[in-house]
Amino acid sequence: MVIRSKTLRFVILTSTVLVTIIIAVQLFWLQKVYLYEEKQFNINVSKSIRGLYDDMELVNDVSDNGQKVIENLNPDLYLLRIDCSPNLDSLWLNLKSEFTDFDVYTDCKAAVYSTEKNAYTAQEYIDLPDSYHSTLKDNKVPFYKRDYSYIALFFPHRGQYILKQMLFWIASSGLLLLVLIGFGASIFYLYRQKFLNETQKDFVNNFTHEFRTPLAVIKIAADVLQQDNILEKPDRLRNYAGIINEQTTHLQAQIQRLLEIAYTDRSSLPLEKETLDGNALLQQAINDLQPLIEQKNAIIRTSFESADALISADRSYLLLTFINLIENAIKYSLKPVITVSSRDAGPDFCIEVKDNGIGINEAHHKKIFDRFYRITQGDIHTAQGFGLGLNFVKKVIDAHGGKIEVQSEEKKGSTFIIKIPRK
Repeated sequence: MVIRSKTLRFVILTSTVLVTIIIAVQLFWLQKVYLYEEKQFNINVSKSIRGLYDDMELVNDVSDNGQKVIENLNPDLYLLRIDCSPNLDSLWLNLKSEFTDFDVYTDCKAAVYSTEKNAYTAQEYIDLPDSYHSTLKDNKVPFYKRDYSYIALFFPHRGQYILKQMLFWIASSGLLLLVLIGFGASIFYLYRQKFLNETQKDFVNNFTHEFRTPLAVIKIAADVLQQDNILEKPDRLRNYAGIINEQTTHLQAQIQRLLEIAYTDRSSLPLEKETLDGNALLQQAINDLQPLIEQKNAIIRTSFESADALISADRSYLLLTFINLIENAIKYSLKPVITVSSRDAGPDFCIEVKDNGIGINEAHHKKIFDRFYRITQGDIHTAQGFGLGLNFVKKVIDAHGGKIEVQSEEKKGSTFIIKIPRK
């Protein structure tokens, strides 16, 4: 599954990079368009102001260029120097006319400043037909004291007007973004479906492999027991009957594990909590595994340091959890030396199962609790079973409000640490 998924992961990574680049280019392009529209707006306003000077005698020296008579304090405010008091009706009318001629279709607050009175002597709200305006018309014209009289042109909604001019570009960029998000979601969905399909296929292969050998052994043993002279060989009879019993027990254990994971595949486990001794439950788990311990010549060391081992938990689920962890420690050690310990960890009861086994590479630490996940080397699974045991363990611990973590290095053994709240 690792090799088969590499190509798809590469495609997803490449697609993500390309989508990021496209979004970055689109944002850069939108910024360029905004700057262009802003520049165009300033040009149109400047043309309107020049037209106003041409239409009305506002300065004594008509040869003054725009740089001398126009002061652009900020993008929203223009100060137009005047040498005489203009006719207000003509001023407002000419301003509307010039804005219309040069496509300045946004509202404007105009005011006339008198240097003698050091105040605005007249103000007018200019709102052209079909122009961008806001219901909020109480924007005050910023006041600046100058040693000359001037006409102030204040555009309170200049930014919104420019964005309105960019509506097509913004809409197309938004549509492109939605398409890219849909594309990304589709790629993720396909990857997830492929992962689930591969997981299912691996599960079927694992299931077949795990059950084929025991069934083949049972079939061979059954054939031997059906021989006519088998009753004359009691030792052989007992041997093959024992083989059938052993393989049947193995199959029952595997089926039980499948049933456990299927039963726990719900939002929460129906726990039947009771007050129990955690140390006694750990010892019971070790006792239940005694046949496997003897078969593997395993050494089990216990260190129960917790002064108060009483916890509120589901006995059967927690027992299966301990059995799973200790069984794994035995199975994945060539010459098992297992340490099972308990200690106090503040309000929690802490259990550690440490082994001297093959260990787990750090890259797998976050994945080993996933359902059906088994550590692989190329196409070869180094772990036995269905990849269900640790998933079941984590579900039980989570249901109890606890935490589980692993400390492990390859070829240096593993330590599984469980913390369960006492109450």
